[in-house]
Amino acid sequence: MSKKYFTVGPTELSDGVLNYYKDAVEKNLFSVSHRSAEFEEISSHTVNSLKVLLGIPDDFYVFFLSSATECMERSLQNLVAEKSFHFINGWFAQRYYDIAKALGKKPEYVKSEFGKNFDYDNISIPEGTDLVCMTHNETSTGTVFNIDKIYEIKQSNTNINIAVDAVTSLPFYRFNYSHIDVLFFSVQKGFGLPPGLGVMLCRKSLIEKSRFLSESGFTTGTYNSFIKLAANADKNQTTMTPNIPAIYLLGRVCDDLYNKGLDIIREETEKKANLIYSFFDKHPNIKPFVKESDIRSKTTLVLESNIDTGKIFTKLEYNDFVVSRGYGDYKNKHIRIGNFPMHKFEDVSNLLYLFKKF
Repeated sequence: MSKKYFTVGPTELSDGVLNYYKDAVEKNLFSVSHRSAEFEEISSHTVNSLKVLLGIPDDFYVFFLSSATECMERSLQNLVAEKSFHFINGWFAQRYYDIAKALGKKPEYVKSEFGKNFDYDNISIPEGTDLVCMTHNETSTGTVFNIDKIYEIKQSNTNINIAVDAVTSLPFYRFNYSHIDVLFFSVQKGFGLPPGLGVMLCRKSLIEKSRFLSESGFTTGTYNSFIKLAANADKNQTTMTPNIPAIYLLGRVCDDLYNKGLDIIREETEKKANLIYSFFDKHPNIKPFVKESDIRSKTTLVLESNIDTGKIFTKLEYNDFVVSRGYGDYKNKHIRIGNFPMHKFEDVSNLLYLFKKF
């Protein structure tokens, strides 16, 4: 039996990836130039498939970058003159803030106790903020940011741009892009692909903000500035030689997800999440870390254990199941379970059976 990866990313590969990869190799698609008509066709197909799948409007660019972390950096370089504002609900939201500081910006933040909600009634966006940065589904803590609150913040601050880290949100969670300016993710989580590709959705009107900052003397990312990314995206190209296999595979997986139907995928994801949470709500030694059900992630479920997690991981791997360890300060205290479209009910049941045996 091959191992089943219930990790939060990289995770189990989507069905069909191996066949799609073989198909592309047989057609020699991974040897083409990123300036060729063949690559332009690959890029165009993937962009269109992604937009159709997720309902992304035509006034958004799709940029292909190296990772979600690079997306954080590029959004801050191209949209922030001085001040960004960060909602910190875990270690990846903290990373977004730390990058802003490293870039010489003057970021401010509000922080929730990890695993708990923000006190939204007592939060106001500071004067002079260029970009509000939110981590919608915090992979490190298993908390999810209320999407309606994102929209309310945008509606109350129409002159401020909103950036959403949706790394482990998609394709399960649904977004209204009229209230979002930048959204990004990486492919090795909810899309079940090998790591090495970050995808950024950027409202086309933001290119002028990037141009203004560049002309005002700010560094907006040299070869990967929004200006250059947009100019190449208009031609279905990239600024540099990209991860062509990942772009090709993303398009094929998007087609599969669309053909299955996101409504079905969302229903299945919800049912699997409820099954897992229900089991651990009753477990004597391992409990969900997030106590409030309305902010529990459906895609990255985080558990806290009062027994030795090292022994748990060892026993799981002995039985060919791999889950993620805790993140940061919670490395030896938490267990993180990925719940994405490629994870099957049968495997979830077998995983929970192993926990029951423990």
